[in-house]
Order: sequence, then structure tokens, then C-alpha cells
Amino acid sequence: MKIYVINPVITTSWEQDTQQEYSSFARPGTLVNTVSLDWGPASVETRRDDALATPDILNKTIQAEKDGFDAVIIDCMADPGLFSAREVVNIPVIGPVEASMHLAAMLSHRFSIISVLDIDRVYCEELAERYGLRSKLASVRSINVAVLDICSNLEYVYINMLEASKKAIQEDGAHILIPGCNLLARLASRLQSALDDQGQSIAFLNPRAVALKLAESLIDLHLIHSRLSFPSPLPKTVSWPVPTNFST
Repeated sequence: MKIYVINPVITTSWEQDTQQEYSSFARPGTLVNTVSLDWGPASVETRRDDALATPDILNKTIQAEKDGFDAVIIDCMADPGLFSAREVVNIPVIGPVEASMHLAAMLSHRFSIISVLDIDRVYCEELAERYGLRSKLASVRSINVAVLDICSNLEYVYINMLEASKKAIQEDGAHILIPGCNLLARLASRLQSALDDQGQSIAFLNPRAVALKLAESLIDLHLIHSRLSFPSPLPKTVSWPVPTNFST
């Protein structure tokens, strides 16, 4: 099977690590291909970024199906363009947030998200509401590091994620934890070990692993999203000017 991973930003420096991580979770015989956007935002942290990323996400999703891929994963913990992408193809399209939230809700009483910025709190709550899991969301804890700064401050990020994780467990009642950015996913196993060592033996999910395994399962089961829920758009002409700068 072939799985197409869309890095839904124009920042190509993450591609190699993203490709390697997804491939590490894939079973023998699963081919993973990672691609970044040709145009869109450098990172996704707001609704504006989500909107700017969506058009080329749709282009890449349509091309993936044409090229014979069996599923698409949108590699961002904001699930940008997810529902729109499902409307334009007949293969599974996976959002790591949706997949991780539903798995966490199945495995625990309540879960918390350890995110990057304070402004993510509303976004995460809106996503939980969209997925019917608002009552399962214990909290959103942030580490106040911008997405574009994560890779250059990994040790600082780890220390702050561990502290935020302990607070989510002890103060908010979280029983499972989810990183709020896929760049944080690489720290999931290290955080899991640290929590285990400190007697906080709860799962710290890796959304990339969850998304990859869900994609493989849907392909095995020959399942895609319901066409009643995600109907194919009617044919129409679309004109889209590509912006060069959407800074405020």
C-alpha cells in the first residue's frame, strides 16, 4: 500500500524527518511519501494559516489519488483542510488530531493536549467540539514556543512539555496526553519514559503513529469516509489568486 503524507506548509526542512518518522511506524510493504506545499503558510498556528494552507492541500490530495496512493495523511495537529480534502477524493484522508482524540477518548476518561502556544487553546477546544469530544478534553496546556522555533529548542521544549504534562495529570485530571504539534511527536516516547519513571504511568500518544496505523487499517478494511457526510462537490469554475504575502 502507498500512503501520501502532506506537510501542509511551505517549510521543506521538516520533510526528511517527517518521512523517516512515518516510515518507522509503517509495516513491511507500506510505502510512505512526504511532500510539502508549493504555496501556503510557513507554519499552521491560526485559523488564517489553516485557510491559506487548504487550497494546495486539496491540490496535493487530488494528485495523490491520481498517482495511485491509497490514503492521505495531513501532517498537522490542526487538521487543516481535512473535511474539504475528503470531499474531493475517494481514498481515506486522515487528520492526526481527529485520529488521536478519538483513540484517547476510547482509551481514557479524559485527555489533555500539550500544545505550543496559548492561542492554541481555543483552536483545540473547537476541534474537540467538531469531533464530538469536548466533554473528553480535560485541558490544553501550552509551552509557549512557536512552531518555527521548536526544532532549534528541543531540550527547552522537552523540559516544558514534561512540566505541562505533569500539571495536566495532577491538576486537570488527564488520563492520556496528546502533543499539540506533530513536531512535538518526536518527543512522545521520551516523555512517556520520563512520566513512567516519575510514577505517572499514562500514555503519551504519538499522533503520527496513530494516523499511519489508522490509514493502514482503513486501507485493509476497504473503507473511506461516508459520501453522505462528505459529498463530492458539484463541478464549477474556481479562480484562485495565489498570494505572495499574507502578513498582517
